[in-house]
This record gives sequence, C-alpha cells and structure tokens, in this order.
Amino acid sequence: MNSTEPRVLIVDDEQDMRELLCDLIESAGLHAFAVEDGAGMRHELAGGEYSLLILDLRLRREDGLTLARAVRQHSSIPIMILTGKGDETDRILGLELAADDYLMKPFNPRELLARVRALLRRAGELAPGTSARKPTTPHEVAHFGGWTLDFTTRVLQDAQHQHCTLTPSEFSLLETLVKNANRVLTRDQLLEHMRGEHTEVFDRTIDVLILRLRRKIEPNPEHPGFIRTERGMGYIFTAPVEHE
Repeated sequence: MNSTEPRVLIVDDEQDMRELLCDLIESAGLHAFAVEDGAGMRHELAGGEYSLLILDLRLRREDGLTLARAVRQHSSIPIMILTGKGDETDRILGLELAADDYLMKPFNPRELLARVRALLRRAGELAPGTSARKPTTPHEVAHFGGWTLDFTTRVLQDAQHQHCTLTPSEFSLLETLVKNANRVLTRDQLLEHMRGEHTEVFDRTIDVLILRLRRKIEPNPEHPGFIRTERGMGYIFTAPVEHE
C-alpha cells in the first residue's frame, strides 16, 4: 500500500463493523484506522491527517450527529454518516448541518467503496484513475459579490481575504453554479455537473447543499441575491462573475 494514499478514519462502536470497514477500505488501496467512540475520534483527528471520516450515527456513549457537528466547526473533512432504519430525521439533519453523504446499514460493499471514492475525488484527494491530485497552474479564479473563488486550490475567500470553510460537496456545487452563471440548472443537471466525467455522485441533497451555501455566502440567506430558486425548474446563480 502506498503511504501517500488517503487515510480514512472510521468511528463505530461495533467491533465487527470496524473490522469489516477497515478491510473494505484497505482492499481499495487506501489506509484505514478505526476507533469506537468520540474520544478516540478526537484523538486521531488531532494527531493525524485524515482525508475522510466515516461516522456511525448511533454510538453508545455519544451521538454521532453531535460528533459530526463538532468536527464540522473546525474542519472541512468529508464526512459520511452510517445510519440504520428509522433514522430518517437524523439523516436529514446530519446532511443539512454537517455530513457530505450517508449510507444505510446494511450496505452493499461496492456501493460504500464507490461513495468513498466519490467523496475523496470531490475533496481533491483522488483524481480519476490516479492517487493524489496536485493543483495545476496558472490558477483559475472567479470573483463575485466580494468573494474570490479559486478553482485550482479549491479555496473561497471573502473581501477581507478570510477563508470560508466549505465541505467538498459545497465547493463542487458552488463551482458548478459559478461556472454556469445566469443559466438555470435543474437538480439533475447540478448532480451531473458535480459527477464529472469519471466521478460517481450519489448525493440526493442538492436542496440541502444550496441551503448550506446560502448560509455561508449570502448577505441575507432568507432573501438570497446570489443563488436564486427558479420554481419548478431548479437554481440559477445571478451574481455578476469576473474570471481571471
């Protein structure tokens, strides 16, 4: 296994599930490490560089949704939540507030690996058919409403040059909207653009991601001036965009 491959942290209080997930992740040529609770998760995230967090929603000692929210306050690491039947409300809350994807237990191993690869690619950790993806130069940059969006480094800055933390899913969606400014995009079209030529996207949460983006970039999220809803059609990015 290549030491440069992305590292995946798994949080699950069932030993059999931890072992299964580790075996699956490592069978794909990635590094995996598993812990049983939030304390172990916090220790690992503080001391190691991880590219993806797989987090069980129902832990005995702590609630997985609470842990996901805590991680999201200081990190943009992609988060996949594992849920059981009957967790629909928590799944929606998790996607709205913290997570990038979810998977229902019991899951298909091939689907789990496909979703893991998709999240890593959207985070820039994997390029199609390769391992690590390095930025190319010169930078492709867009400016709108006081914001600067660097497509190459995948960084968003405000007018004071302060970074705005976006999850990989949020960045991919914003990138798609900005590159198609003044064009109405349906939800299916947004998913297709985010999928890319080779990247699998299973995300069925465009509306949730739009809500999260509005909270971060709109002066007044209740009356958005950048990302407008076109009733019965989809969304349109209406702010003037300058490219360099």
